[in-house]
Amino acid sequence: MSHKSNFLSPQAFEADVIDCQVIGTLPQGLNGAFVRVGGDWAYPPKNPDDSVFNQDGYVSRFRFRDGRVDYKGRWIQTERYRRNRTAGRQLYGYYRNPYDCEPEVAHVEEPWRNTVANTSLEINAGRLFALKEDARPTEIDPVTLETRGSFDFGGKYKSQTFTAHPKIDPETGELLTFGYEATGLATNDLFFYVIDKAGEVTREVRLKVPYVSMVHDWAITEKHVIFPVFGYVTDEERLRKGRIHWTFDAEAPTYFGILPRDGETSDLRWFKGPNRAIVHTFNARTVGDKVVLEAPIFDSNPFPFFPNADGSPWDPAKGRSYIRRISFDLNSKDDGYEEEILFPDLPVVDLGRVDERFMGRDTRYAYTSFHDVSKPLDRDRIGEGIKHIVNSYGVFDLKDRTMRSFYVGPTHGLQEVTFVPRHAAADEGDGWLIGTASNFADMCTELVVADARHPEDGAVARVILPFRSNVQVHGRWYSDAQLQFD
Repeated sequence: MSHKSNFLSPQAFEADVIDCQVIGTLPQGLNGAFVRVGGDWAYPPKNPDDSVFNQDGYVSRFRFRDGRVDYKGRWIQTERYRRNRTAGRQLYGYYRNPYDCEPEVAHVEEPWRNTVANTSLEINAGRLFALKEDARPTEIDPVTLETRGSFDFGGKYKSQTFTAHPKIDPETGELLTFGYEATGLATNDLFFYVIDKAGEVTREVRLKVPYVSMVHDWAITEKHVIFPVFGYVTDEERLRKGRIHWTFDAEAPTYFGILPRDGETSDLRWFKGPNRAIVHTFNARTVGDKVVLEAPIFDSNPFPFFPNADGSPWDPAKGRSYIRRISFDLNSKDDGYEEEILFPDLPVVDLGRVDERFMGRDTRYAYTSFHDVSKPLDRDRIGEGIKHIVNSYGVFDLKDRTMRSFYVGPTHGLQEVTFVPRHAAADEGDGWLIGTASNFADMCTELVVADARHPEDGAVARVILPFRSNVQVHGRWYSDAQLQFD
């Protein structure tokens, strides 16, 4: 008999699970932690149509050690979380709009204070950061998952904001990052930074964007950085009217700003193309006088909770992403670029990853999720409350344009995939696919591990939680060598 699943309702508790149940055999030598961050409503939203990106941050960790796994989950105790908890209710309004908050927490001149730190994670100089693009990093204790607070790199990081997707150069260990709306709400300032592996800010370049836009993710190469600017727009007037931060302008051109990594403000060059949405990227490379970017890119507005500027209804057919290759000729006389769809018959989830040992270099494989309509789906056991299912991880060969896939099963939905190398010197593509799956039938969360070389063989191991854990936004694997957990 079908039931209405409430899998996505608030979890509302912190948790510790010692020695999680493991089905199958975890790979030998897989020691480290899969750390994930996402959102949950600690208190119901003020506006029912608010973005899920406005949920309170929640960090959780699967700690792998010698074939055993422990789980820990904690709220990220931002100022916003603490203020709501003291009040016992929701004080904050629409996503990234302090004008829609209760007056005592509006912080119009200090909007970073309203962050929920719920989007992504990164490490630098032994520190673990929870990230959201509207504020500086929030430091998290990697052992206890307690919140240590906002971090500004000794006062040398001046932007009010910090991307949720910094990049680590695999050769230098440098953390490359940026903040947009860097000097305040709806400002067109973007600050680019290089932070060395000891945590010292070594470069700052202050830039302007063609229009205020969501610059959520970006890409680096050995020689360049690439900033996408696309149709999500905002301005001070919109925010003063109490609206959600972003609206999608289907008439806005797409821009890609390319800056040499050692360049200054005057070296930034903008390339211009048709309206698209570039929320996440895979990787990029510099080849001679060309820069090549590969990313899952949408034709139009991907999120129904950010309204279209022209008032038209959200179109799910246009809100699908396809893996594309964008090529920029740095010697060209005009500002155009070439765009090619590599897998035109297969829309994918845009939460994609590569082997990060090759970040900024030529990579063969990209990893992301998709729904394989040819696979079984047990709607009776899933229930009617879950509408959108993603049942497969894809290993996409960007060279010969073939794909192999891992199918999770008829009652499960997959979250973002992460690639973990088999060992430090393994070839690209030789490793494990790791990610969490929502078991809608049994109302629990599972962590799955599959061989990236043979994903069609299914999971080699599943780690079972005795409850449903919060839906993540992004997750990262850190080996014991990357971050000290004890």
